[in-house]
Amino acid sequence: MAETVELPSRLAILPFRNKVLLPGAVIRIRCTSTRSVKLVEQELWQREDKGLIGVLPVRVTEAAAAAAVGTLVSPGSGSDNGERIVKTSADVFGDSQNQGSKSQEEPIRWYNRGVAARALNLSRGVEKPSGKVTYVVVLEGLCRFSVQEISERGTYFVARISRLDMTKPELELAEQDPDVILLSRQFKATAMELISVLEQKQKIAGRTKVLLDTVPVHRLADIFVASFEIGFEEQLSMLDSVDLKVRLSKATELVDRHLQSIRVAEKITQKVEGQLSKSQKEFLLRQQMRAIKEELGDNDDDEDDIAALERKMQSAGMPPNIWKHAQRELRRLKKMQPQQPGYSGSRVYLELLADLPWEKVTEEHEIDLKAAKEQLDCDHYGLAKVKQRIIEYLAVRKLKPDARGPVLCFVGPPGVGKTSLASSIASALNRKFVRISLGGVKDEADIRGHRRTYIGSMPGRLIEGLKRVGVSNPVMLLDEIDKTGSDIRGDPASALLEVLDPEQNGTFNDHYLNVPFDLSKVIFIATANRSQPIPPPLLDRMEVIELPGYMPEEKLRIATKHLIPRVIDQHGLSPSFLQIPEDTVKLIIQRYTREAGVRSLERCLASLARAAAVKMAEQECIIQVGKNAHQPTTSLLDTRLVDSAEVEMEVIPMDSRHDETDAFTSTSTLIVDESILEKVLGPPRFDNGEAAERVSSPGVSVGLVWTSFGGEVQFIEATTMVGKGDLHLTGQLGDVIKESAQIALTWVRARAADLKLSPAAEINFLENRDIHIHFPAGAVPKDGPSAGITLVTSLVSLFSRRKVRADTAMTGEMTLRGLVLPVGGIKDKVLAAHRYGIKRVILPDRNMKDLVEVPSAVLADLEILFAKRMDDVLEFAFEGGCPWRQYAKL
Repeated sequence: MAETVELPSRLAILPFRNKVLLPGAVIRIRCTSTRSVKLVEQELWQREDKGLIGVLPVRVTEAAAAAAVGTLVSPGSGSDNGERIVKTSADVFGDSQNQGSKSQEEPIRWYNRGVAARALNLSRGVEKPSGKVTYVVVLEGLCRFSVQEISERGTYFVARISRLDMTKPELELAEQDPDVILLSRQFKATAMELISVLEQKQKIAGRTKVLLDTVPVHRLADIFVASFEIGFEEQLSMLDSVDLKVRLSKATELVDRHLQSIRVAEKITQKVEGQLSKSQKEFLLRQQMRAIKEELGDNDDDEDDIAALERKMQSAGMPPNIWKHAQRELRRLKKMQPQQPGYSGSRVYLELLADLPWEKVTEEHEIDLKAAKEQLDCDHYGLAKVKQRIIEYLAVRKLKPDARGPVLCFVGPPGVGKTSLASSIASALNRKFVRISLGGVKDEADIRGHRRTYIGSMPGRLIEGLKRVGVSNPVMLLDEIDKTGSDIRGDPASALLEVLDPEQNGTFNDHYLNVPFDLSKVIFIATANRSQPIPPPLLDRMEVIELPGYMPEEKLRIATKHLIPRVIDQHGLSPSFLQIPEDTVKLIIQRYTREAGVRSLERCLASLARAAAVKMAEQECIIQVGKNAHQPTTSLLDTRLVDSAEVEMEVIPMDSRHDETDAFTSTSTLIVDESILEKVLGPPRFDNGEAAERVSSPGVSVGLVWTSFGGEVQFIEATTMVGKGDLHLTGQLGDVIKESAQIALTWVRARAADLKLSPAAEINFLENRDIHIHFPAGAVPKDGPSAGITLVTSLVSLFSRRKVRADTAMTGEMTLRGLVLPVGGIKDKVLAAHRYGIKRVILPDRNMKDLVEVPSAVLADLEILFAKRMDDVLEFAFEGGCPWRQYAKL
């Protein structure tokens, strides 16, 4: 019991800032300051009985000090036991539960009354690297005392005290007083009523009832009041209430006031709850939780993030109408809680608005056309017409920077430099470059974005590209624009109509953004392998620039000037170690690549570089082991690659004046020759004699076709057999080419007598015979009308038993009347014939104008024959002409 405690004359003092510990109450204090840590260590931690300490209220402001209830005690000037009495400092008050950020310079007022306390529990925190230690002390108040004098012992304070609480006989006598009995009954009744109210909200109220029946009245008053959130002045008043009557009166008044405040709060809560929706209740609870966290010093960083987002939005330079929209969305976000479903989506949307380059642009320097020409020539060989068109484009931009130029569309086979040309344009304009791949895009939302109502919605690729590049005026490459598709999700090509129209893209509306974005500053460049799949309305918005395939001579220059240095550098080699002569490059071009571009050529060169890298690495090991040995006269490495074949590269000794330690880098050069090509790349894939071999029998003709990879040579084979007069077509053919075969057969059957393919009296020379026409490379789909004259030539060759010339290829559409109509892709087809070793090419007469685009070097190596009618084609296709032409009435 508190009244039986024997107090010493002196107690170590623990200051309790702006708080009061009452007898019977239990508090937890975190001790962090030097003074309080020393007090705990010396008075409590190292003593088994844990001892007693005094908890003394203190004030830390002048204003609070002026309103003190009792006498303020200043530290004394001396002590009879030799203890030094000093002025106090504010660092001792960093230990209370309500620790704040008060200045160390604020004056401190010690209160003259406190409570002796005993430690119920002590815990020591982990010592920090700085040496700072934290103690957590659970104290139980025992009895009141008055302070006679405060002094300093070492680093903490002690006080000379005297007991204030009544002794046990005095309490027993006071409890018999009728006034005390009446006051105790009133207090218990009021306390019971408060407990009844609290029972509806807290489950611990039942334990409080037990206290009313077991704990003495004078202790109950202090315990109840200590559990309330009352002001510091009221706490001091309770501490000063040494007289039992006064204490009970004040306690009854405080309990009753607390009871009335609870009832008023309940009325207000019931009235408000009827008007609050679920979200409003949650908002209210979150606000209360946020306030509690602020009091505990556990603030959430979410508000700081939103403030940073708002500052970022303010600096984004949004147009006024979009800024108003963003502000509305931001206000909506502030009212939401992070746990709500739409919070994340709304925040991501605002971050996108803040990240978009509304006003940020790349400053363009004055365009130097001479430097641009040099850059184009350095990056690309040939392509004179394409380079000239790019220079014209740049010249217009130089004279009129804000001109709305056309959208350039580079069309050509893979590997001819379409993407790198767009990058060169961006470099010449000093603008950032961003590439948007459209290959395989079938969803309109990839261009316009998803609406924010959908789960997982995101902006379109254009907006994402602008966000990634960070400026509103980049050079944007729409790559593979011919490979977009359409399905139930929309047509991306139709969505591109607004993007590529300079009259509309100034207010491009992405569905995710839901606000207009200005794309008029963007320079759009498109690439495609062919223009046919591009919808006509979209193609009309672009200026198509054809990029044909390269000639062998151009490939040779590209390889020596660009590809070989790049491949050597990529594989860690040096030009002095690996040499690929021009003759070897020519062999690679002729025997291993027949593509329009140079990607296969680069892959072949990379294979040679890898073989040389193995040779170089192993040679380094050999030379490092035997630096003092004589230089070997044979190959330093036998590399097994294909079918256990050994790659032997010629080793040419260099000048003996070099140091032997540099033999690895300077005493040998690996020169690639024809034998090495076959061992590294395998047997030749192509042979110029293939055409003569395949056209060695009647019924075979050579055609020229155009594919997405450029021009190609296509053989057409026809044969006849016993049957019912049916026509069989194989080779993955489309409807158009099947119709061309039917037209060719009809024309041949109608002119069979004139062509001397059957006696004049024979009505149907195909009776009891079937015709089978096959297009080799059956795994490759084929379609188009340009194989018409080639089909007729193959059928005439079959029925006349005469072979078509092996050095002749042809292309052109044919009508039922025998007219030869023009076709497209002439330049690519002629270049394909030249790559294949064809010497004569038959073209429609109306395609003569297309030869202007063919390089003169190619035309010099070919004999171009023009045909107006089918009899001209037959005259050119057979050796010695068509002997039956004089009888034919074609």
